[in-house]
Amino acid sequence: MFDMMGMLGKVKDLQAKMKEAQDSLSSIIETGDAGAGMVVATVNGKKQLLKIEIDEDLIKPADREVLQDLIIAATNNALENIEGKIKEHLQKATQGLMPNIPGMDLGSMFGQ
Repeated sequence: MFDMMGMLGKVKDLQAKMKEAQDSLSSIIETGDAGAGMVVATVNGKKQLLKIEIDEDLIKPADREVLQDLIIAATNNALENIEGKIKEHLQKATQGLMPNIPGMDLGSMFGQ
C-alpha cells in the first residue's frame, strides 16, 4: 500500500537537504581566465563574482576595451566552470533521498 505520510516526510527531508546544499554553495569556488591568464575571475557556486585579478601590463588607458573584453571572457569562463561543481554538490546533498528518475533534474526544481 502507498505510504503517503512516508512520501511527504521524504519530500520534506529532500527540501531541507536542498536548502542546506544551496546555502553551502558559496563555499564552492572556481576560477576562469582569459588572455592566457592575464585576467582571472573567481566565482562561487551561487554564481557571484568574488575576485578579478588583472595582469599589470593590461592596466593602460589604450588597452581599456581589451581589458573589458578579457574581464567578461574570464568571468563567463569561471561561471561555465562552476556549473558541473554545482550539479555535483546538489546531487551529493540529496543522494538517497529520492529515487533516481531519468530526466528528473532536482536542481532545476529548486532554483538551480
